Amino acid sequence: MQDSVLVVEDEPDVVDLLRYNLGRAGFDVLIATSGDRGLDMARKMRPDIIVLDLMLPGMTGHEVCRALKSDTNTEVIPLVMLTAKGEPHERVKGLELGADDYVTKPFSPRELVLRVQALLKRHRVVPRSETIQVEGIYLDKTSFEAKLDGKRFELTTTEFKLLSVMLERRGRTLSRETLLTDVWGYQNTSIDTRTVDTHMRRLREKLGKYSGRLETIRGEGYRFNAVAED
Repeated sequence: MQDSVLVVEDEPDVVDLLRYNLGRAGFDVLIATSGDRGLDMARKMRPDIIVLDLMLPGMTGHEVCRALKSDTNTEVIPLVMLTAKGEPHERVKGLELGADDYVTKPFSPRELVLRVQALLKRHRVVPRSETIQVEGIYLDKTSFEAKLDGKRFELTTTEFKLLSVMLERRGRTLSRETLLTDVWGYQNTSIDTRTVDTHMRRLREKLGKYSGRLETIRGEGYRFNAVAED
């Protein structure tokens, strides 16, 4: 069975380019040319992955992303934002809303296909049956259940994998490039490392009293410190 990708894009040339290249890569390509239509199709058809433009008629890409990520039926669908707005604050805004990746126009069709494939692969990794417990943080890698001091809390697939890696390698400093490879599955470490920073910030917000354990090591990367500092 083919994987389905919903492309929400209103520029005809870009639609044709994506339809051709994603179709050639084996995807069943669905097209929506407005934000409203894209949201409706995502909810009804539950595609395997979504490529979402930012500047759209009807609803903007940001509005569509916010709606998808706030709906329990669609929040788990991996989403790649595609836009001509490449400024850092635009990237950060998209990632903060829950986008899993961000591609700016003009783009390489081959790179976009590879990113879509990598993102799908990452979301479908079947973890070994095991749990991780570090103080009050508990992760079940089989059921993707996360708890803080015995109470469940919600993490996206990317946040869950990121926290798993940090807990498993607690005490070690992990570079942004290492995290991009091990969590996002990117072999090309020239990809903007602000992706890591944005997800790490969102993860800290969810960790409550344990947020300070995710330490930023200036010029190096990140470390989970399992020992509370006085």
